[in-house]
Amino acid sequence: MSTAIDATGSSATPPSGDRGFFGHPRGLSTLFFTEMWERFSYYGMRAILTLYMTKTLAEGGLGFDEKYASLIYATYVSSVWYLPLIGGWLADKIFGARRAVLIGGIVIACGHYSMAINTQPNFYAGLILIACGTGLLKPNISAMVGQLYQQGDERRDAGFSIFYMGINLGAFLSPIVVGFLAQAQWFRHFITSLGFNPNSTWHWGFGAAGVGMTLGLLQYVIGRDRLRAVGTKPQRQQRNTERAVNFDFVTLGLAVFGGVTGAALGFYFGEARFVSALFPCVVGFFTGHLIGTTRLLTGDELKRVLVIFILFVFSILFWMTYEQAGSSLTLFADRLTRTTVFGWQYPSSWFQSVPAVFVIILAPVFAALWQRLGVRQPSSPGKFTYGLIFAGLAFVLVTFASMLTGGGRVSVWWLIGVYFLQTLGELCLSPVGLSTVTKLSPGRMVGLMMGVWFLSISIGSYIAGLTTRLFAGNAQGVLTRAFGMFAVITLIAALVLALLTPLIKKLTPRSA
Repeated sequence: MSTAIDATGSSATPPSGDRGFFGHPRGLSTLFFTEMWERFSYYGMRAILTLYMTKTLAEGGLGFDEKYASLIYATYVSSVWYLPLIGGWLADKIFGARRAVLIGGIVIACGHYSMAINTQPNFYAGLILIACGTGLLKPNISAMVGQLYQQGDERRDAGFSIFYMGINLGAFLSPIVVGFLAQAQWFRHFITSLGFNPNSTWHWGFGAAGVGMTLGLLQYVIGRDRLRAVGTKPQRQQRNTERAVNFDFVTLGLAVFGGVTGAALGFYFGEARFVSALFPCVVGFFTGHLIGTTRLLTGDELKRVLVIFILFVFSILFWMTYEQAGSSLTLFADRLTRTTVFGWQYPSSWFQSVPAVFVIILAPVFAALWQRLGVRQPSSPGKFTYGLIFAGLAFVLVTFASMLTGGGRVSVWWLIGVYFLQTLGELCLSPVGLSTVTKLSPGRMVGLMMGVWFLSISIGSYIAGLTTRLFAGNAQGVLTRAFGMFAVITLIAALVLALLTPLIKKLTPRSA
């Protein structure tokens, strides 16, 4: 469901003899549960966000039309992926990772509690707070996991695997709990019997997400002694690898020009002027910055960066389909999928727990598969190709399912099959993409190229968020054509990448 970032930079490193948490440093337990509860809060809120925005006022929702709801959702989920670039910088220069995680968690919790109050200003304030808090917490908690281990510690990869399981455990539990509070008829009847408005259940769900983040903060503070050696404010030292990246006036000018151009286009063509301008402004700024910082590269460095940019394009196309779990596929589950079993109706948001279950089951299988294949395993672009193929097949499946609705609802197995194929694609592409970027990036540009990877997820998430508008009017033909279009685009992209793979291998330096 999410990719952990490996980073180092602590001025102090814990001893390799620390084996207090299943043979791993004791600090891993603190970070494991902090991230688990943070992901609980994030995925729980995301599970009901689109539903809450598109439900009518009589149903307790905001009554937004699908177009506006899609824009709000797209802007929010994309910001969750580009704000960590700023959060990482703030931790490096001002707070230190340990304090940044604490501040970020507090801001996230405040955001969820804000959304628990039934007013539109609180709703928008909550989204802003959660996005900003996630930008502070997400990159820095992952960096602290890396700092728990000394260089060459063989437990390092296993430690990140344990941490990754915590992410998916939170992602699995949260839609069940939050979705139950927000949608279950039993809970509506229960709070009605207590004298509460039954339409307030959405806000009980948002509040539960806040409680989850609060629990994460409590155990983070209680376990702070286990993290004394990591996440401190970095020493202000001059590193050759950092000084080598020149942020000159040309780069600054290109970044500002890109940001202004993107904002102007978004403002002119978008429905909601300010909101529509925000994401194009960010993309334009980073595009200008990337052009400026890479314009003087030559030789192997240029080839490495070119390979990353090629994979960047295909990463966007993958996340464009995968991240529809919280937008179009959420509405497909709510409006076009049967949500009753033996006469009992369960919350449609529970479907968003399915991908996490598949990741928990299949991640060890993929790790064992790649290890068993050894030198015979596919190359990085080859794994990207498989990821795109599975993503395309997932949308072939949902295209057929949309053809069968006919004004009614289809079996749950269609959507479960879609999530299964998407998870296969994620496990082929997501960990490999992160590894490839860190492997190919020139030593003086690792941070910048990591930003490129996150920007690809952000752009893909933005496009995926806009797909909510496909359900405007519930026109079956429009839905079928749209899902079919995504399937075709993704499968064509897989074919193109397969054809480009020999060229990518030639561009990839042998040392990488």
